[in-house]
Amino acid sequence: MVMPPPFAGPHSKPDPGGEIWALTEKLARTNESLARKMATRNDFDRTIAETEAAYGKILESSQTLLSVLKGEMGNTSKATEPKSTSKEKQADGQKHS
Repeated sequence: MVMPPPFAGPHSKPDPGGEIWALTEKLARTNESLARKMATRNDFDRTIAETEAAYGKILESSQTLLSVLKGEMGNTSKATEPKSTSKEKQADGQKHS
């Protein structure tokens, strides 16, 4: 939006080159650019926060899964170990006597 130059007081010198006008325009463009950059930064900050939260959930799930798998591996080892029969136990007992 183009704004008219500010009112020059009765004792001020006229600005024949329009320097004030040019500086006002430059300030307006700079403010618009800054606003866009701040909005972009806010979007990045929000994305980073969401990504960190998702990473935390993934890490927690991975640790839980690892814990469960370790427990299952222990159960699987016990299930696959050969079980001795009572006759084998008796035979072992007589060998050691």
